[in-house]
Amino acid sequence: MTTAGNAQRKMEAYLGRLRQLLRGMNPEDAREVIEELRSHIREKAFAGGECTTAGVDAALTALGTPEDLASQYTTDDLLARAEVSRSPVRILQSLFRWASLSVGGFVVLLTSIIGYFLGGALTWCAVLKVIHPRTAGLWVFPNGADTEISLRLGFGSPPAGGRELLGWWIVPAGLVVGCGMVILTTRLALWCARQYRKSLALPRV
Repeated sequence: MTTAGNAQRKMEAYLGRLRQLLRGMNPEDAREVIEELRSHIREKAFAGGECTTAGVDAALTALGTPEDLASQYTTDDLLARAEVSRSPVRILQSLFRWASLSVGGFVVLLTSIIGYFLGGALTWCAVLKVIHPRTAGLWVFPNGADTEISLRLGFGSPPAGGRELLGWWIVPAGLVVGCGMVILTTRLALWCARQYRKSLALPRV
């Protein structure tokens, strides 16, 4: 087999493996990724005037293993879909994938979980105050020598000696602050995701 034939075989084997790993993506998007990468590899391999096995090897080494590259592309795809949908559920799904690749992704995931949890808890507390007017709310109660503050959703009895701080003000406050935290968390997570996607420097379709 000629040198050009060996180079072509190596390139197609690499792209074939990558195609298998991109099965979670939209088929059309995956096809475009493969075609863009084929052009990218050929451009690098022909830089010296002819396609050689060494040129293809250098191009493939620069791209990384098919497994690593596929992981980056699928993560990029999930983050892009989350940015379009702006759904907290989809955002968290994409952040879980990002967190498996980098410490930065883990930090953004942890921050987002905390933000969504606090925002959701405040919003639910405001809604449940109407159903459990005597027990739902922001409570302060003694705990030995200290005093603790607890956001309660109205299930069970408040601690002995507890005192509610906001009363019915928890309804507007909880809705405004809770929804605000969800919106802010969403914007922060998507901004971080955009910065990460820019840093990937993947060959784009």
